[in-house]
Amino acid sequence: MLETDDELRDIKKEIIESRGLVIKTNNLTNALSADIKSIAKRQQTYERRLSWNSATAYLVFVVVAFAALKFAWDARVDQIKAETDQRGAENERLRKEVREGQKRDEDRARAEMKAASFYDLVRQGKRVEVVEAYEGIKKEPLTKTEQAAFGDAVERARNELTAQLYQVGMDKARIQRWQEAATSLEEALRFKEDSAIAPAVRLGLAQSYRHLNRQRDAIPVLTQLAESSPDRELQDDALYELAFCETEIQAWNDAKTTWRALLRRFPDSRFAGEAKMQLAQLNLLH
Repeated sequence: MLETDDELRDIKKEIIESRGLVIKTNNLTNALSADIKSIAKRQQTYERRLSWNSATAYLVFVVVAFAALKFAWDARVDQIKAETDQRGAENERLRKEVREGQKRDEDRARAEMKAASFYDLVRQGKRVEVVEAYEGIKKEPLTKTEQAAFGDAVERARNELTAQLYQVGMDKARIQRWQEAATSLEEALRFKEDSAIAPAVRLGLAQSYRHLNRQRDAIPVLTQLAESSPDRELQDDALYELAFCETEIQAWNDAKTTWRALLRRFPDSRFAGEAKMQLAQLNLLH
């Protein structure tokens, strides 16, 4: 009986111990399950975060890649555009040079034709045509030799025409055809107003004006000759004609002044006697 009770107590004790062990095991299992769930949740959160990070990193990579590609593309486009513009400018420059070369050739060919025609005029001695044609041909692209030769030819033609017209004018003046004389002398000055004989031409022209009753046109010419002509004999003649012009337009005081100037500057003039007489008459009457 005692042994049976002992066995029962032992069995009961074992049952209680087994029950406690089961409870502990269950508690441990529950704790382990909770830990596993917590770990699984943390793993899930980590994996989700890792996925988002990966997606973000991929997106950033894609954006950076596209940005780098765009920059590279824009740089390439700019480079190609710059090369295109440069080649376009170079082509335009070459086309311009070609056009300018063609124009120079055309201008030179035209200039050679005009130069040949001008030379024919010079060779034929057509002085008037030479002078008139020179204004047009000197604008052409001539060589320096051509310019010098043609310039000399024109200068020679001007001098010859001036001398010829001066002689014609003086011949007309001697037979008192004053209008024709004035026209010839005006033409002489038109061809070369600074020739060596220009002062004599102006004196003859002023004398023609005086006889045409154009004293007011003659006075400025004579005044300039009397003041600036290098030829003293011509100054003498200019003062003589000027005094008569002033007398004829009744500029009495100016005429007196001019007669006095003639006597003061040229006391031995061939006009001195007449100057004294004219001055005395003016002083007496005016």
